[in-house]
Amino acid sequence: MPEILLKNADAVLTMDDDRRELSAVDIRLRDGVIAEIGKDLETSGETLSARGCVVTPGLVNTHHHLYQSLTRAVPGGQDALLFGWLQTLYPIWSRFGPEEMFVSAQTGLAELALSGCTLSSDHLYLYPNGSRLDDTIAAAREIGLRFHPTRGAMSIGESDGGLPPDSLVEREASILEDSIRVVDAFHDPSEGAMVRVGLAPCSPFSVSRDLMRDAALLARDKKVMLHTHLAENDEDISYSQEKFGCRPGQYAEDLGWTGPDVWHAHCVKLDDREIRLFAGSGTGVAHCPCSNCRLGSGIAPVRAMRDARVKVGLGVDGSASNDAGNLVLEARQSMLLQRVANGADAMSAREALEIATRGGADVLNRPDCGRLALGKRADIALWDVSGLESAGSWDPAALLLAGPTRVKHLFVEGRQVVNDGQITTIDLPRVIERQNRLARNLQP
Repeated sequence: MPEILLKNADAVLTMDDDRRELSAVDIRLRDGVIAEIGKDLETSGETLSARGCVVTPGLVNTHHHLYQSLTRAVPGGQDALLFGWLQTLYPIWSRFGPEEMFVSAQTGLAELALSGCTLSSDHLYLYPNGSRLDDTIAAAREIGLRFHPTRGAMSIGESDGGLPPDSLVEREASILEDSIRVVDAFHDPSEGAMVRVGLAPCSPFSVSRDLMRDAALLARDKKVMLHTHLAENDEDISYSQEKFGCRPGQYAEDLGWTGPDVWHAHCVKLDDREIRLFAGSGTGVAHCPCSNCRLGSGIAPVRAMRDARVKVGLGVDGSASNDAGNLVLEARQSMLLQRVANGADAMSAREALEIATRGGADVLNRPDCGRLALGKRADIALWDVSGLESAGSWDPAALLLAGPTRVKHLFVEGRQVVNDGQITTIDLPRVIERQNRLARNLQP
């Protein structure tokens, strides 16, 4: 891979250990990492002007359901709460197959890339009609984003008191068998890995205690991370108390689902004890503010989590519950909601951007990502602040207050994935055409 020199950046928000902010500097990318940051650097390789740009680490998305990009704005689910929303969409999702999984993942990842994301997780918990986790991994490889897919699962159908239809649940032995297969086939534990795999039973209301416990044991044997939904809304809390006799945090702790190798999505309804539990155990949280608003779930106590030193990252969540996948807008929404809940000084633009970069990387146990420093991965977003969105801004580095919502250039492992606002790695118009055709075929 040729050396690339990013030249004359207006500002660089490093998110390094000292949270340095640099001006009029260059960044040298070599062999997939940041090789040098300084002024007046020279190269015999490629030079790209960063003049007029604010440079940040690539954003990190810690929760998504990429397949849901095929079911945006479904009329029956537009105004439903979580459980009703799921029951509306389950029958549609049951008609998906490998092509739907691949194309929807390409669509979702392209949308993320254009919003500055370089590393995304994904929570795929249903596998109808021959679908496999392999389908989304193939999509990520074509796009060129760093990927942390999780092998999700549902095992308790309606006939056994669960929420999903029986047609979408799997035998628990088969779930564990395929989990071993995908970890062995795709998980790369090395620094700079482009693919890591996690295990992710869908939620306490769709899998058994045994599967939660067995998945935790398997993940620790394989040294991979664990992920699920937790404490998303009031219905979730009531279900846990009725079925398990405890709050979600206690349920997670009892089954081995706390620790630095675990991150939970949403956590809107965590109480003070659960926040202390997560802080003390190193458990991470994927905060999904737009989805929480869309489904009326509430405002997650992110300020309290951060003050307690809980690891918090951002997630766009599934496109059917957002119904977008723009990660920089997610960061802005997170900032605004904490201000609504706690006052205008509750969260700065820079802190929200830190959550979206370094914070997410720490949740996914990727200290090699999410910051701009020597030896860290060359995952970099360049934001053009010379345009309309930033016109008149006294602080162009305050991107979330007055800045672009689409990236100008994006590099992943030193490879350019977005150039002048366009995806370079796939034929995006063709992907959009396929996506729209598949969505039409799913409609009644």
